[in-house]
Amino acid sequence: MTMLHTLLPLAVIVALLAPTARAENVQELPEIVISGTQEESSNSSLGAARLNDAVLAPQRTATSDSAHLLQDIPGVSLNGAGGISSLPAIHGLADDRIRIQVDGMDLMSACPNHMNSALSYIDPTKVAVVTVFAGITPVSVGGDSVGGSIQVKSAPPEFAPTGENVTIKGQAGTFFRSNGNAFGYNFGATLMGRNANVSYSESHTQSDNYKAGRAFKPVSQGHEGGPLIPGNVVGSSAYDGAINRSIGLALRHENHLLQLDASMQEVGFEGFPNQRMDMTNNRNTLFNLHYTGQFGWGDLEARAFHQDTRHKMDMGTDRFFYGTGMPMESKAKTNGMLLSGNIVLTEQDTLRVGSEYQNYTLYDWWPPVGGSMGPNAFWNVDYGQRDKIDFFGELETQWNPQWLSQVGVRSDIVLTNAAPVQGYDNGLAGIWGNDAAAFNAQNRKHTDFNWDVTALARYTPTTTQTYEAGYARKSRSPNLYQRYPWATNAMAALMNNIAGDGNGYIGNNDLKSEVANTVSVTGDWHDTEKKKWGLKGTGYYTYVQDYMDAQRCDSGQCSAANGSVSSGFVLLQYVNQTAQLYGFDLSGNLLLSESDDYGSFTGTGLLNYVRGENRTTGDNLYNVMPLNVKLAVVHRRGGWSTTAEFQAVDDKRHVSQVRNEMQTGGYSLFNLRSSYEWKYARLDVGIENIFNRFYSMPLGGAYVGQGASMTTNGIPWGVPVPGMGRSFNASLNAHF
Repeated sequence: MTMLHTLLPLAVIVALLAPTARAENVQELPEIVISGTQEESSNSSLGAARLNDAVLAPQRTATSDSAHLLQDIPGVSLNGAGGISSLPAIHGLADDRIRIQVDGMDLMSACPNHMNSALSYIDPTKVAVVTVFAGITPVSVGGDSVGGSIQVKSAPPEFAPTGENVTIKGQAGTFFRSNGNAFGYNFGATLMGRNANVSYSESHTQSDNYKAGRAFKPVSQGHEGGPLIPGNVVGSSAYDGAINRSIGLALRHENHLLQLDASMQEVGFEGFPNQRMDMTNNRNTLFNLHYTGQFGWGDLEARAFHQDTRHKMDMGTDRFFYGTGMPMESKAKTNGMLLSGNIVLTEQDTLRVGSEYQNYTLYDWWPPVGGSMGPNAFWNVDYGQRDKIDFFGELETQWNPQWLSQVGVRSDIVLTNAAPVQGYDNGLAGIWGNDAAAFNAQNRKHTDFNWDVTALARYTPTTTQTYEAGYARKSRSPNLYQRYPWATNAMAALMNNIAGDGNGYIGNNDLKSEVANTVSVTGDWHDTEKKKWGLKGTGYYTYVQDYMDAQRCDSGQCSAANGSVSSGFVLLQYVNQTAQLYGFDLSGNLLLSESDDYGSFTGTGLLNYVRGENRTTGDNLYNVMPLNVKLAVVHRRGGWSTTAEFQAVDDKRHVSQVRNEMQTGGYSLFNLRSSYEWKYARLDVGIENIFNRFYSMPLGGAYVGQGASMTTNGIPWGVPVPGMGRSFNASLNAHF
């Protein structure tokens, strides 16, 4: 019996969560309540999920990766990367295909492996609100993306209450996780006046390599003279010295708020088991200036931010290297601005207009180390530029209590360019020179004129049901690592990989923008007060023109046999093709019982399915999550809250043939979490993967975390990155 046969009865259980309810006054765990200011809720659709601090708190104990806070949102899955750098996917579209904002900033990755992802720049303890647009994304929160949008925000500034001039607040916390011996701390303090706020926060986290449920490879040795790596240890999965510091200043006057935040992150080391390099240092600095104001005509928002990143890679101690290794460095600067307003035209009509600007500059080079890797630095991307200017307009109309519509148009102009490059040697011939000469002869300057349009309608016939249907046309230009990496040499190509599949990638200067057409339908059924039961389902279909997939490289130094290899690692080049994705999400909650003596018991369920196909070649799209379900029973009584959770994932059989993507087997996991909250403190304990089940992560990529990772020699092909075995977790947080 396949895992699919196991999952289908569980799907029926989820669908039956909504028939009747016999008690009142219970909170739903994964059911997302959209609340807040007019700006927040008017930009939301039924496809949008909003997690507040109460929902996020139990998740923080088990992870130092902010992307993992999204794992219970319908339609969201996580592509494996480093321990603090997972890449979220929405309905099968991941990484740069999603717009990800951290405190309103569109942060850019500066790495040929996308190790320094946007969500890695905020610690989970700092995250207060998460909003995910997985359905039809309004143009006011989309742009330069074909998937959905993710907005992660820290807590808004607070001010002294009426009657007090100055108030001080503080918090501190610590955690420990047995698998990987992970531990860390966080603390912060805030000085609040009637109209001013000054705050400081800091966090630190580190972990050793984590262990799988059993041995999945032979015992081996990494760096010469280094310790042995046991068979159940996932090499290059450790991280160390991840420190985040931030300081903020906020000033308030009547209906106006001005905030200035500055933060710095430094990661001393982060291993990547599905990449051939490790991050040996990453320093990121952010400045974020934000204004919001309320006027008689509506709301005004303005933002300006600056990001400065310095990134280094090489091979950690779990990898075998010769001589001095292969250092790789990059530095980047991002500047962004936003000006938008919500204009109340009538009691029924709200017009949202705005403009955004982003300037991104990237330098990516590999210092010389001697031999064939010298005497010059190798320039992977030299003076890469990506500038973007957007304009959008969106009209939302509440026609009557039952009907609402939203129509929007967005225009994006994206300009990209890069300077001439050079290989390690001095000539324009030979192992590096021929490719460099061919690249330098091309016209590398591009101007993409993209535009988006969304239209949705919402129908609320009664207080217990809502329906929404919509269409979206969305577009996205290539990133610099898809257009400009130029070397067809195997070693150089293997260092350019944002997919985590172990293959090598060459850029394509002629790539066109992706254009996605999506239709989505959502239904939401619940009791009148949304406290006893609820069921929500979404179905969607997306057709992507000029989808940036891959083809076997057949030029330069790419082997002629590369095109017919049916196993092992290969060299690929980005190419525009056509793709389609379709699927559904189903989530529900049901109050099972409630009493003064025993508290409340609530059942929750989540079911996701997505299918991705390349319509040009007939192949499957890479890294698409198979059918999966999550069921839980949540008990609450007083300060206690306990969750027993069951998760099951089907076999991954639809894999990308061009990438030699590996299949993974189905699996099921059990987790147990409990917490107790006092007035000034909270204790969380839990056991993840209680039965220490071994499983391969469907989106974890290929395991290349040890051995001679500079080449394809010595790396065992056919081993997916395994998931984490059993872990005992605990955290304690206090506030005053």
